[in-house]
Amino acid sequence: MLATFLSRAGVGVHAPEVTVEVHTGGGLAKFLLVGLPEAVVRESRERVRSALKNSGFSFPQGRLTVNLAPADIPKEGGRFDLPIALGILSAVGAISVDSDDSTEYYGELGLGGDLRPFRGALPAAVKCRDANRTMVLPRANADEAVLADGVRVLAADNLAQVCAHISGLERLPVHNGCGYGSDNGRYPDLADVRGQQHARRALEIAATGGHSVLFIGPPGTGKSMLASRLPGILPAMNATEALETAAVASISPEGFDPSRWLSRPFRSPHHSASGAALVGGGASPRPGEISLAHNGVLFLDELPEFKRSVLEVLRQPLEEGTVMIARAARKSAFPCRFQLVAAMNPCPCGYLGDPQGECNCSLDRVQAYRNRISGPLLDRIDLHVEVPRPGKELLRPDASPGEASADVAARVEAARRAQLARGGCLNASLQGDAINAMCQPDPEGMDLLEQAMETFGLSARAYQRVLRVARTIADMDSAGAVQARHVGEAIALRRLDRRV
Repeated sequence: MLATFLSRAGVGVHAPEVTVEVHTGGGLAKFLLVGLPEAVVRESRERVRSALKNSGFSFPQGRLTVNLAPADIPKEGGRFDLPIALGILSAVGAISVDSDDSTEYYGELGLGGDLRPFRGALPAAVKCRDANRTMVLPRANADEAVLADGVRVLAADNLAQVCAHISGLERLPVHNGCGYGSDNGRYPDLADVRGQQHARRALEIAATGGHSVLFIGPPGTGKSMLASRLPGILPAMNATEALETAAVASISPEGFDPSRWLSRPFRSPHHSASGAALVGGGASPRPGEISLAHNGVLFLDELPEFKRSVLEVLRQPLEEGTVMIARAARKSAFPCRFQLVAAMNPCPCGYLGDPQGECNCSLDRVQAYRNRISGPLLDRIDLHVEVPRPGKELLRPDASPGEASADVAARVEAARRAQLARGGCLNASLQGDAINAMCQPDPEGMDLLEQAMETFGLSARAYQRVLRVARTIADMDSAGAVQARHVGEAIALRRLDRRV
């Protein structure tokens, strides 16, 4: 007898449909699992066998064939345990179910028949919603799945509950989940940063236009402190951005925490991270840190301490907002529109130019240290900002706090609305003719920019990035046209992109 149940595979952030076909026949006892299953899926034979017996069902004798169609899509993970078990029970008549193409089933089975969570529930829920189907899955995945607004989710704790639901004995209730909102309040407040007006101004410019920024300064001046406060001054994500970000987190080993819904991610990998950890990789491609920072912030502290080969892999993602992980058997594309924030010391010892420190680094050592960051990568960072040591009076407990994140965030959101209304994207994403049309400075500003290109040796890419930053500064001033003062400030914020 033949039985079929619907499910979905996980291929990157996509969830192609999979039909689980189960056929029982006579002959010697044998359990065949076909359809390009990987090791974890092949091991489902033993999990399903024990789960059926411990849930009060008999495992059928004879030849048992399970096909996961289509056969050319790799199948991985434990998500197919539940539909395989249901297919076996339906094929032998242990449960009564009519042909049903309106429900999809997911879940890994424990040996006792309990349902355990699987990775990638949210991408599957989005596709299930688009197909106008109901989704049956483990309770641990239910809160994540309902974030795909409009999907009908039924949550179960074990195989017996699902069987009772299918047989009409006890229906599973529809899971409505919890009302999650932005938790931007969990980010540290910018008010904690005392002084550093120049760096705070640069951080607000970066937040407003979506620009990347590099902080340069001695140890302990607040570079990491500033970076960690950037997510708190960014607007909350809209539903589309939140769904994209959550889908990437859902397929990662860490999984997705529904309480982080609408909150922008902040990722800070250690400088010993490999290229695969940063951009993604593996035999079955998994998202890296740049994709886990999608629609959020990627902070690279001690930038020159990263291997140069690791940093070079950032060049294409910074420009394109997507990364393609190609392997011999498959390839996967992951979104990675992140905002890069980096920090570095001015020299190997960290105290070059610090009046309170003593630097013994030679010019050759300083140059070798800075050369660990390639010119093409540095070219792609919009703002290079010095962060000097703050005065002692600013560190006193009774010193006045800085401006709060909420006040800065209100200005950022207002300026972003103007950008989106004008060009449909943030200034950092403007390309080609859009830069010429929206960022053209007045004659004085153009003369200043041309003089800077000649004096400092700015590249064509740096030229365009200065124009984008100048446009952002003009938006913060509510100015219709880019003026010379906006261009001058944008040039001053590219501290390292000079040949003198």
